[in-house]
Amino acid sequence: MTFKLGGEAEINRLGYGAMRLTGDGIWGEPKDRDNAKKVLRRAVDLGVNFIDTADSYGPAVSETLIGEALAPYPKGTLVATKAGLTRSGPNQWLAVGRPEYLVQQVEMSLRWLKKDVIDLWQLHRIDPKVPVEESLGSIKRLQDQGKIRFVGLSEVTVAEIHQAKKVIDIVSVQNEYNISNRKSEAVLGYCERHGLAFIPWFPVASGKLAQPGGKLDELARRHGATTSQLSLAWLLRRSPVIVPIPGTSSVEHLEENIKAAKLSLSDAEWRELEAVAN
Repeated sequence: MTFKLGGEAEINRLGYGAMRLTGDGIWGEPKDRDNAKKVLRRAVDLGVNFIDTADSYGPAVSETLIGEALAPYPKGTLVATKAGLTRSGPNQWLAVGRPEYLVQQVEMSLRWLKKDVIDLWQLHRIDPKVPVEESLGSIKRLQDQGKIRFVGLSEVTVAEIHQAKKVIDIVSVQNEYNISNRKSEAVLGYCERHGLAFIPWFPVASGKLAQPGGKLDELARRHGATTSQLSLAWLLRRSPVIVPIPGTSSVEHLEENIKAAKLSLSDAEWRELEAVAN
């Protein structure tokens, strides 16, 4: 299962999210840097060629680990990063979309990732204090200079995508979405109609639906799978534009997630799952 980002860069539809490679609260260094690099290399070995990160994960820790572990990158490996959220401590996030700040962060991401061009750069959040036209205008200039290949958005509405597209071509949207959280259905529908990648963060079901003994658990056991694997399989079947990026700091969990791509739901099982999830 693959998707052509921007209509030209083919990626496998099960990617890897590198947020969890940092310390607690997505802050500071991981407990084991060597293990973090091992996870990244194993992901590539397993066929993952789409890795998602952000300058704010650490901050700078996740991007640095990716650069150290994977550069020079295997052919076809696409790294997506984001900027637009600053950090003042564990689990603290503040949107900053000032043009000069975003330009600075792009330059730093290139350095940390050890790349000449950012494959996919995403505006992590729209800053309510800065017109999005100003934020993305600076990114358009960097794209014109050849420092960014593709541009995407994160946590946006359909109206905000329209607004952004007046400034720059958008190829992807990254919103929270999973089988138990469908708040972004309208955005997913827009991505389907316009050929944009829809990258769900927090792709694994949570809450009541994912509880032991529940319907998701029951169906997963029927397949000899975990609820996480079934959540990912559901996403992959839900739409051909969905590119899940499950994250983990464990090689074992990574390998488990990747197996979700081989999990097939029958039409009857799909209807059964949908009936419980809606």
